Amino acid sequence: MPGSEETGSGPVVHDHRRIDPVTGQVRGKHAASKPAGTRGAGRPAPSPEAAGTQAGGTQAGGPAEDQPEDQHDKHEERDAAATQESPEEASEMVTGQVIKDGKLAADVVAQLAERTADLQRLQAEYANYRKRVDRDRAAVQEQAIVKTLTGLIPVLDAINQAREHGELSGGFEKVADSLLAALGRLGLMAYGEKGDPFDPKIHEALTYTDSPDVAEDTCVEIIFPGYKVGDRILRPAKVAVAAPATGPDGASNETEWPDAEEGN
Repeated sequence: MPGSEETGSGPVVHDHRRIDPVTGQVRGKHAASKPAGTRGAGRPAPSPEAAGTQAGGTQAGGPAEDQPEDQHDKHEERDAAATQESPEEASEMVTGQVIKDGKLAADVVAQLAERTADLQRLQAEYANYRKRVDRDRAAVQEQAIVKTLTGLIPVLDAINQAREHGELSGGFEKVADSLLAALGRLGLMAYGEKGDPFDPKIHEALTYTDSPDVAEDTCVEIIFPGYKVGDRILRPAKVAVAAPATGPDGASNETEWPDAEEGN
C-alpha cells in the first residue's frame, strides 16, 4: 500500500498529516520520518539541555500543575498590597463619612421640625375652624328659634287675655298649656311681676304716675309680660310705672301747672 513499508516485525505506517492529531500543532518537515502513534510524532525532539531543565524543574518544583496556583497566590498578594490604604487616607475617609452623616442627620432634623410645625399649624387651623363652625351653627340655631318665638308672642298674648277673662277652659286650655310647655323647652321665658323695680332696659312704661306708696320707680301693673331667650330680650314687658310723690330732699314731685287766669 502507498506510504507503508514492510519490515521484519510487520508493516510500518508513516503519518504524513501536517497537523498532529494529538497536540493540534503544525508538524515540521521531519514529522513523517516517525511512525504514527509514536511519542513525539510530528514534533522535534527536545535538546538535552531542555530535557534536563524540564526534568529538574519537575523534580525540584513539583508538578507543573502547581505553578499556576503559586502565581495566582502571588497575584492576590500583590492586589491586596495595592488596595491597602494608608492611615491618613483611612482617617480622611472616616472624617468625610462622619461629616456627610452629620449633615444628613441635620437635614433630617430640620425637615422633621418643619413638618412638625406644619402639622401643628394645620391642627390649630382645624381647631379654630371647628370652633367657628360650631359658633356659627349655634348662632343660626338661636336666630331661628328667636324668629319663631317672636312670631308666636301675639298668640301668647291672646292666650293670657283669654285666661284673665276666664275664657280658657276645656280642650283649648290643654292645647295652650302644651304650647307653653313646648315653648319653654325651646328656652322661652316670660318675666314681669307686679312690684318689680322699673328697669328701662327690660321694661317699657306705658303709663307713669306719682304715688306716695313707693320709694322708687315701681311697676304697679303688668299690661303685657315680657319674653326673653337666655339674655336676649324678645319683647320688653309693657308696664304701668308709679314714681315716688316726693324726692330725696322731701320736695313734691307733682308738677304744678300755672293758673289760666294768672297767665292772662
